[in-house]
Amino acid sequence: MARLPRLTIPGYPHHIIQRGNNRQAIFAASADYQMLLDLLDDNARKFGVALHAYVLMSNHFHLLATPETAEGLPQLMQAVGRRYVRYFNDSQGRSGTLWEGRYRSTVIQTERYLLACMAYIDLNPVRAGLVAEARDYPWSSHGHYTGLRTDKLVTPHPLFWTLGNTPFAREAAYADMVRSGLSQQQQRALTESVLSGWALGEPDFVADLQKRTQRRLSKTQAGRPVSKPESG
Repeated sequence: MARLPRLTIPGYPHHIIQRGNNRQAIFAASADYQMLLDLLDDNARKFGVALHAYVLMSNHFHLLATPETAEGLPQLMQAVGRRYVRYFNDSQGRSGTLWEGRYRSTVIQTERYLLACMAYIDLNPVRAGLVAEARDYPWSSHGHYTGLRTDKLVTPHPLFWTLGNTPFAREAAYADMVRSGLSQQQQRALTESVLSGWALGEPDFVADLQKRTQRRLSKTQAGRPVSKPESG
C-alpha cells in the first residue's frame, strides 16, 4: 500500500513523533537533549510554528504544534532533523542515518483531544518507567505548565488558559489532570492516530477538515470506495 502524503493543515494542532532508526538512542548526553531543544526553538520561530508541548525520550520525541502555514511544520522538522543528525554524528564519531524514516504526524481536534494529547506527551516517561511522576522528568514541557520552570520554547494553546483564571489555578488544574492520567481509549486513539496519520476527532470535525485538503483523512469516508484488505 502506498504511503499517505503527510498531513499538514495550517491553524490546527498537530501531534508529531520522530523515532530513531531501529529504535536506537538519539541522545548520548544531556547536551544532546539541550541541542535538540535549541534547534526546535530557533526553527519554530523561523518557520512560524507554535510548539505547545514536547517530550524528548531516549530514542524518540513527541511534539504538539500548530503551524501558521502548510509549509511551516515540514520545514521545521527537516531543518531540525538535518542539523541534529550532523551534530550527533560529529559528536559521536558516527555516520549514516539517525532517524527511522520521515516523521509521523496527524491533526487533532482541539476541544476533544488537545489537553489529552499534552497529558499523553507528559506521561511518556512515566509509561516507560523512567520516573514515578511526570514532574520528575526534565526533558518535557510539563514543568512549564505546572510552574516548575519557564520554558521559552513553549507557546501555550489558548485552550490551556481555560483551565483557570490565575496562573496558579491553571497550573494546579493541569497537574491534577496529568496525575489522573488518560483512559485506555484516549491513549489508544492518540497512539494509533499519530502512527497511521489519520485525523483524530469526532466525525463532524473530520468531515469539516476534509473540505480543507484533498488528502484522505480517515480509513473510510462517505463517497469514497473502500478497498478490500490484503490477505496475509
